[in-house]
Amino acid sequence: MSRRFFVTGTDTGVGKTVLSALLCAALDAAYWKPIQTGSDEGTDRETVARLAQLPPEKLLPEAYCFRPPVSPHLAAEQAGVEISLEKIQLPAAANGAPLIVEGAGGVLVPINGEEFMVDLMKRLGLPVILATRGALGTINHTLLSLAALRSARVAVTGVVMMGEEFGDNRRALERYGDTRVVGAIPPLPRLDRATLLETFRTRFDASVFA
Repeated sequence: MSRRFFVTGTDTGVGKTVLSALLCAALDAAYWKPIQTGSDEGTDRETVARLAQLPPEKLLPEAYCFRPPVSPHLAAEQAGVEISLEKIQLPAAANGAPLIVEGAGGVLVPINGEEFMVDLMKRLGLPVILATRGALGTINHTLLSLAALRSARVAVTGVVMMGEEFGDNRRALERYGDTRVVGAIPPLPRLDRATLLETFRTRFDASVFA
């Protein structure tokens, strides 16, 4: 199960898709987003394909894809369906190969009337990489997310800090979150494969992803 990770975040817009693209490029991995909302504005699969320059065979189709940019439970309700975890299986094409799975929203985003994104993580059984902001306020958001993951007994590989880092947030997250900051993506001059690969080389602990 090495080199296969579930990317989640402390909240929507934290940078999960950029992180997923970076990991796909660095690990030569396939990409899969089981639940996509907001497809009217383009899919994250399309964004990752462009940023990481992935070939079509490494872009796996969504299990559920909804047009409005709202929470999965609401998007499904508006579409007249219910998201079923029973119908979300790791793609056969990803068997044994490097794989990056991206969640929708944060850890406790509801996906139906009873289950949350963390339940999908638990079902798939992949170690989690948590994307978190480097800015002021990240300690609370990150510790709450880590607590929810651990309460569900989901394995957490570490945290990746996104954007400018404020004060001693890195040290505080490792101390109070009992976790490792395994990488960081600062503000980048441009978003493309070469820049993402250079960021992985200089800002990530590659041994964690070996």
